[in-house]
Amino acid sequence: MLVSVVVIAAVAGCLGLGACAGSPQRPIATVAHVDLPRFMGDWYVIASIPTFLETGAHNAMESYALNADGSVATTFAFNAGDITGPRKIHHPTGYVRDAASNAVWGMMFLWPFKAEYRVLWLDQGYSQTVIGRSERDYAWIMARAPSIPESDYAQMVHFLAAEGYDTAKLQRVPQQWPASAAAQQP
Repeated sequence: MLVSVVVIAAVAGCLGLGACAGSPQRPIATVAHVDLPRFMGDWYVIASIPTFLETGAHNAMESYALNADGSVATTFAFNAGDITGPRKIHHPTGYVRDAASNAVWGMMFLWPFKAEYRVLWLDQGYSQTVIGRSERDYAWIMARAPSIPESDYAQMVHFLAAEGYDTAKLQRVPQQWPASAAAQQP
C-alpha cells in the first residue's frame, strides 16, 4: 500500500518538486521494533493522505514478503477510479534502513530512488498500523481486515494530528470485498 505509493511520491518529489530538500520538522518517531516476519502479509489501506498514484483508489492493499536477501517484496494493488475499475498492480521493493528497529525502510519503485517509509504506530496484535514519512506529506492507515472500528480509526487520526500531519487531507479508501474475494486479493 502504501509502501509503493510512498516510493512513487518520493521519486516524483525528488525529481521535480524538491521534496528531498529536507524537512524543517523533526523526524517522526517510529515504533521501537517491528518483527518483520510478523509484519509480512496483506494490509488493507483504510485511509491515506494519497500520492498522485493512489488518488481515486478503491480496494487498495499492500502485501509484503521477505526475500532471502532481507529486502521486502511488495505488491501494491487497487481498483482505479471505483470499486469496479481496472486493477492496478505495482511491485516496489522495500529495504530496511534501520536494522535495530526494522521500522524505517526505503521503498524503491524506480532505481536508484528509495522513498522513506516509517512504521509510526503498530498495535500489539499486528492487525493495525500507521505508516508515514518525516515530511508529513503522505500517510497510510492500514489493517489486516478491510474495515476497523470507528474508535480505532479516530485514535489513529488523532495520532497523526499529534505528529504534525494535516489530517484534513486524510481520505478514506473504499473497501468493498465479497467474502471469498477478500481472501484471494491482491
